[in-house]
Amino acid sequence: MNSKSLLAKIFSVVLLTGCSSFRPSDFNAELHMPKNGVCAHRGASDSHPENTISAFREAIRLGVQMIELDVALSKDGKLVIIHDYTVDRTTNGSGRVKELTLAELKKLDAGSWKGSRFKGELIPTLKEVLEIMPYNIWLNIHLKGDVELAEKATHLIVSENRLHQSFLACGLSAAKAAKKIDQRVKICNMHRQANALKYINETIQLNSDFIQLLGGESVDPVHTRLLKKNNIRINYCCANDAIKVGRLFDSGVEFPLVDQVSRMLKVADKNGIPRLNPIYR
Repeated sequence: MNSKSLLAKIFSVVLLTGCSSFRPSDFNAELHMPKNGVCAHRGASDSHPENTISAFREAIRLGVQMIELDVALSKDGKLVIIHDYTVDRTTNGSGRVKELTLAELKKLDAGSWKGSRFKGELIPTLKEVLEIMPYNIWLNIHLKGDVELAEKATHLIVSENRLHQSFLACGLSAAKAAKKIDQRVKICNMHRQANALKYINETIQLNSDFIQLLGGESVDPVHTRLLKKNNIRINYCCANDAIKVGRLFDSGVEFPLVDQVSRMLKVADKNGIPRLNPIYR
């Protein structure tokens, strides 16, 4: 073998070694997740059919920093994105989600109720939603179920390499089940959800990653300072008034959940919060 061939062979080995040592987690570790901003409640749900791919794409296009979505189990145990326990309100079908298979759910029109231009919009699976998400946006995954749902959602988040940005909004039993699958999974405590010191203290004791405050016209800055001292990120459900959203940011809330995404992003703009520049692999 001549010297040129030997050098080429060595160079090829080096390249292959470098490629094989790359891990997706290395990419994720370099990302800077948003410190605060707007959470699109079920996607851009004021202008698009909630919990659909089009609603999520619009929220991403507008530059939100977090997206909230609801996950349930179909009859055959598939992870589907829908808020209600029935399909009646948001599709042209009827019946309970848990009594319909994925194939049956996929036959439904989940867009026409919002407008004719959304005709043919489908109920997505969690996997389909993860596939279109940037890697630097927070994913607020609200579990509409308990242990089995938590286990399956955690397995999928891990396999899709989305642990760094996803958190499960759920109760105690679901949180425990998820942690048994993978201790790294992030949890937003939804047990006895409220806007009160008791809920805050319970969330701190649970060592949760997020809290989702609920109700009231304001949040006590003493409470938000306590949460931040314990490294708990602060969501608030829900607000669609610009004055209220501005007040929430001032009080220390980091991610108010909103339906009127475009309008509330302007409030975030005035507070110096940069819109998300989505990063994909």
